Amino acid sequence: MDIRTLKGVGEKTAALFEKLHVYTAEELVSYYPRDYEQFSLPVPLDRAPAEEITAVEGYLAGNVATRHVRGLSITTFEVSCAGGSLHMTYFNMPYLKNSLKRGQPYIFRGCLHRRKDRYVMEQARIYKPEEYGKLTDCMQPRYATTKGLTNNAVTKAVRQAIGLVDLSEDPLPEKIRAAEGFPAFREAVEQMHFPTGRDALLTARRRLVFDEFFRFILVLRRMRESNERMKSGHPMIEVAQTERLIEALPYRLTKAQQKVWAEIRADLTSEYAMNRLVQGDVGSGKTILAFLALIMCAANGFQGAMMAPTEVLARQHYESLLKLNQEHGLRLRPVLLTGSVTAKDRREIYARIESGEADIVIGTHALIQEKVAYKSLSLVITDEQHRFGVRQRESLAEKGGVFSEAGKAVHVLVMSATPIPRTLAIILYGDLHISVLDELPADRLPIKNCVVNTSYRNTAYKFMEKEVAQGRQVYVICPMVEEGEEQELEDVGSYAKKLKGTLSPSIRVETLHGRMRPVEKTRIMEAFEAHHIDVLVSTTVIEVGINVPNATVMLVENAERFGLAQLHQLRGRVGRGDRQSYCIFISKSERPETMERLKILNESNDGFYIAGKDLALRGPGDLFGIRQSGDMHFVLGDIYRDAAVLQCASEWADRVLAEDADLAGKEYEALRKSLALQGINEVDFRSI
Repeated sequence: MDIRTLKGVGEKTAALFEKLHVYTAEELVSYYPRDYEQFSLPVPLDRAPAEEITAVEGYLAGNVATRHVRGLSITTFEVSCAGGSLHMTYFNMPYLKNSLKRGQPYIFRGCLHRRKDRYVMEQARIYKPEEYGKLTDCMQPRYATTKGLTNNAVTKAVRQAIGLVDLSEDPLPEKIRAAEGFPAFREAVEQMHFPTGRDALLTARRRLVFDEFFRFILVLRRMRESNERMKSGHPMIEVAQTERLIEALPYRLTKAQQKVWAEIRADLTSEYAMNRLVQGDVGSGKTILAFLALIMCAANGFQGAMMAPTEVLARQHYESLLKLNQEHGLRLRPVLLTGSVTAKDRREIYARIESGEADIVIGTHALIQEKVAYKSLSLVITDEQHRFGVRQRESLAEKGGVFSEAGKAVHVLVMSATPIPRTLAIILYGDLHISVLDELPADRLPIKNCVVNTSYRNTAYKFMEKEVAQGRQVYVICPMVEEGEEQELEDVGSYAKKLKGTLSPSIRVETLHGRMRPVEKTRIMEAFEAHHIDVLVSTTVIEVGINVPNATVMLVENAERFGLAQLHQLRGRVGRGDRQSYCIFISKSERPETMERLKILNESNDGFYIAGKDLALRGPGDLFGIRQSGDMHFVLGDIYRDAAVLQCASEWADRVLAEDADLAGKEYEALRKSLALQGINEVDFRSI
């Protein structure tokens, strides 16, 4: 059902929804709120919690003043409240001078700060008491929006869509719903969008998160059954080239690397196909292990393919392999295949792959296009595993004839820098054997971290200028792409403008985010890599896919909005060279528990330690950032916060498949249909 069938959604509004990757009414129903506004009753100023969204009632005390600074209008006034006086500041809202009336009560709702000896609010929303009274004790949905599309417009469209889309068929078997106390599918969807209370919302969310995990694990289990102990169609023998390269490297492999390489080598020489995950922190040395596996494959007369999530990372891998090839006389014949390769070059590369002249193919999703025909593909490697769906990984394996030769399979090696605790990894990567690189090279300089509040910003900017003056580069991470209805969140566009006006004019500032066209994202990342950009202001889209050893500083705004594991992933973009690197986490929340949580990042640079802490600290009742997608990019589920639901879904998946491996029974009819409808690719790949 096209979204334009909804009342009030014309061509212009539909185009805005398309920016959010919402094209149909069905997709809109699944476009869950990012979080919720809870309008609590106004409180006396001296009892209001600082650094939190709160509401106070008061009257104008004095005049409303407006001044202009660098083209920005700043409006200020004092409000007299029960419990004290409140200083209000608004940017680019000069009309307030005429719209606010003396003697009339208003309710001001915003983030309350204590600055020295006074209370301050910036950009607080203003309500008349009767208007605010209608909102109290309600949970209002807040959706991720785009410029020109308001939260109110999305809310109205969602209400319509829920009324039009058929939600009567429940994909979850009744026996599971009854055992777990889950609401029906329609009720869960309605409560996720328009909750009648906190408990109802948590129950609905648990049900829908369970659905995501349950479907994901069902596919993994069925893949494991089909892949487990499959005979290899490409048995290999150990070769001298790999051992000579290890001896010739300018560094020694760590003990962890040696152990994992022994496991990979044993898999490749076994009569059974390898199906292995190598999990290791950023900088733990996964790439050289992948190259060793590719070299062993080529030396045995077979082809190997390595798929990266971005063109920039694919090219970096290709150039690194070329350098090894030239320096050590390996006689490899690698090719690079990405979406930006010209038609003429692509035809030539296809021919070299099909003839077997190319023995190693490195690229992006282009590797799994129908036109790519391999002569003897025997090894498939995917880098940054959590960026690829189950089906994408399987599709590349099929290029090696995994299903064309009865009972024979290609070797599959997947790599991930996502630090997932082993208990969760066993569930999430249920179709793979797991190897862990839990040791960093001895010559790596630990990143220096600091967790600070917003008062540190100017100091951070001066430090950034100092690093840039020394020829270094800087990342700045913001949680939003563009200015939205949450004034407390920094966005990429506004922040970049602010930096251009604050930093030295000679410093080159650019932006990067997931809503850019792929070719534009690649252009920006390549420009940063080539040092044509000094400061890159980005969303978490840079979490993977770029390797710039010259970048030595990362500043993360609204750090309180991210999970610890994701912050650690982001931090991994710096510290990749031989210079000291730094990470500055700026939090707008000064709540003691928030600062304590963030300070865990000061304790350790070990991703697995941090992931374990993240798992222990996040609670299922935490509504904060409810639509934050987490490291596996599920729509709702967060593998850390929802670890208990993940475990529960895993147990049910095993039980169901033990009873009915093909899901052929009538009670699984709706489940079968939902899996087929979604192409059994449960992971959401929409860019942040």
